Amino acid sequence: MKAVAVVIPAHDEEALIGRCLASVTRAVTQARERERDRALVATVVVVLDACADTTPAQARRWPVETIEIAARNVGTARRVGVAYALDRVDARPEDTWVAMTDADTVVPRDWITHQLDLMDAGVDLVLGTVRPDFADLSARHAAYWRATHHRGRPPGNVHGANLGVRASAYAESGGIPDLVEHEDVALVRALRALGAREQASDVHEVETSGRFVGRTPAGYAAFLRRVHAWIDAPPIAAPGA
Repeated sequence: MKAVAVVIPAHDEEALIGRCLASVTRAVTQARERERDRALVATVVVVLDACADTTPAQARRWPVETIEIAARNVGTARRVGVAYALDRVDARPEDTWVAMTDADTVVPRDWITHQLDLMDAGVDLVLGTVRPDFADLSARHAAYWRATHHRGRPPGNVHGANLGVRASAYAESGGIPDLVEHEDVALVRALRALGAREQASDVHEVETSGRFVGRTPAGYAAFLRRVHAWIDAPPIAAPGA
């Protein structure tokens, strides 16, 4: 039997979590339909971390399990979510896949099936690509992104919004540390130290919010803000102009 555990940390994401969970639900449905002969077990866990808005109510409208914590720490939220999800599935760690994303992210329909294909091929770690929602960017910023990102050539960057790992490798690595940022990078570093078989892929690219103020100090939003400032900064006038 094969299992997949989807883990989503959420802090005050009432405006975006609905579309996230709609997309994850579609991806889980497709995976279950394709894996019907092998009785895929799938669970989706949303970790509600110190939410002060309607995110909990929004999440509970979907076929997911929720946990409430007050850590205000994305590393802790992911770690708690993975532990809970793995406890819910009844499959060997070698046959269990952990798929991670964020509450401001929309995943494609083949998000899970593609990762399961790589798992079947012996991959232990999948680094998926992330595309910002162009509706949140300026025209120049969106054009720059398109010009510098080419399909079929994934750079292998680490994004918690699109990260997958075999449960046995996750356990051996020690899991996600309790870090307020870059917890995904720390996990990947530990997995690489173990010699985990890694694959970068843009086949299951996700779309994440293009906002400039995120839920962690130095996350994807901060990166987009820096790029925006560089691209859209007004030109410096020459002396005497």
